[in-house]
Amino acid sequence: MDLAELQDVIERTFGERDRARGVAPTVAWLAEEVGELAQAVRKGTHEQQVHEFGDVIAWVATLANQMGVDLTDAVQRYAAGCPRCASLPCTCA
Repeated sequence: MDLAELQDVIERTFGERDRARGVAPTVAWLAEEVGELAQAVRKGTHEQQVHEFGDVIAWVATLANQMGVDLTDAVQRYAAGCPRCASLPCTCA
């Protein structure tokens, strides 16, 4: 699934509920999921890590949808490698 497909699925699945919740609570949920990911990275199984990565990505898509941000556009700054030096690998000091 690419980012555009993910945003579409998240919108169709949760969009109405997400808009009713609002941006600030969505940011709070995203922060909670990042915390759960951090815990899984430190002490979890691979399956738990995969689960939490999925949750974080889904909440990022939810927030992007609420803010009218196309994630495909957002990641373009990394298309050439490092957004500062445009190198692969990064050559920034």
